[in-house]
Amino acid sequence: MFQAAQAITLKPSFAMTESFTTSSLRDRVRNTAMLLATTATLAAVGAAATPAWGAAAHDARTLAGNAAAHLHLVKAEGSQLIEEGSVAGVLIGSVRAQLHTGALFTASFTIRTRDGAITGRGQATPHGSGRYQSFAGSFTATGGSGRYAHIRGRAGLYGVFDRRSESVLIQTSGTLTY
Repeated sequence: MFQAAQAITLKPSFAMTESFTTSSLRDRVRNTAMLLATTATLAAVGAAATPAWGAAAHDARTLAGNAAAHLHLVKAEGSQLIEEGSVAGVLIGSVRAQLHTGALFTASFTIRTRDGAITGRGQATPHGSGRYQSFAGSFTATGGSGRYAHIRGRAGLYGVFDRRSESVLIQTSGTLTY
């Protein structure tokens, strides 16, 4: 399945070990540069050959950046709204959320991508009272499937709720581990 990384030993060439009295400064600089370049290349190759998943446990990966979701109303029951839409940014896919509006907005959500799904919950404080109501808060990723089976973390969210169409624009920013 995985092959152990092979140790690479660098042996200096004759040109690199010759006496400084017989080599010019230009030769010494060139040889040092070649040694550094060779070392850097071999280190990069060794790092690329190291598997991302270890034998004992998996290494944590991160999902860092911004994502935006444009949601539209599917069903409303009082202050509970079922919304669906697309998500783009560090994640590309679809999202379905159950939102509760009031003095504090709360939600549970599922984001589906081609690599797996992410579930979580969030809360935000609304501001304003007109047609467009902004909000800011945070969300917590509580689980997932596929690539995101072990996702965890908390990130910021903010957005705008359109009270007339009951649509929502949500933007998130932060880092999650999976």
